[in-house]
Amino acid sequence: MSGLSMSAKLRLGNQSLLTAGMLVFMAQAHADSMSALIAQKSAQANVRYTPSYSAPAATVSTRSTIKRARPHTATRSTSYSYPQPFYQPPQVLPAFLSGSYDNVDSQYLPILSQAESQSSTAAREVISTARTMALNERTIIQGGCWDYLDAVFKRAGVTRDTVHKGVYRQGPYAASHEIQAGDWLYYINHGYNGVEHSGLFVGWVDESAKQALMLSYAGENRREPARYKVYDLSNVYQIMRPTI
Repeated sequence: MSGLSMSAKLRLGNQSLLTAGMLVFMAQAHADSMSALIAQKSAQANVRYTPSYSAPAATVSTRSTIKRARPHTATRSTSYSYPQPFYQPPQVLPAFLSGSYDNVDSQYLPILSQAESQSSTAAREVISTARTMALNERTIIQGGCWDYLDAVFKRAGVTRDTVHKGVYRQGPYAASHEIQAGDWLYYINHGYNGVEHSGLFVGWVDESAKQALMLSYAGENRREPARYKVYDLSNVYQIMRPTI
């Protein structure tokens, strides 16, 4: 180098500087290229995979799949068994009602027996006397329903008190709780053209429906004894009660 001229030294220095600059430029370009490659790879890694077809959306069930232990139960029968009906033995009737009668339905004899055994003394006398005249003696009285019951009360040795007083077709009409066994009733006969009629009250067959067992006399012209029949007592306008 010491033998070179000044101009040669300058050229050599410039060439060295140029070479160094080229190397720096190439190194910088390479670094930039590597940075770009790293950034590209990072971007590709963050992109989610998207299939070329669309899969159906999954259905998520909100119902629990936990199975609870069931308590042990006996096996039920599929055939229904009807409950056994309550057995009620037939009521034993007293000897004086043990006959065969055509003027009273046998299903109503227990009502007659109960009325005669559970009534007051005066009422019992009337019911017993009327039963004897109708079922045993089959008595025929001259006149109509009033005459028959008047004969019954006289034969029983009782008097009668009016405890409810109304007017035919006008009322006021008696409530069912006002009526007692042995009462002489005046009422509208709904089963026979709504005429006024009188009879002896024996007992309720169906109180809610105002259906009662009555001793009724049709009159001497029929030549028939008094009969025990069911009447509608919706319109009772007079009550006469036996007393001693």
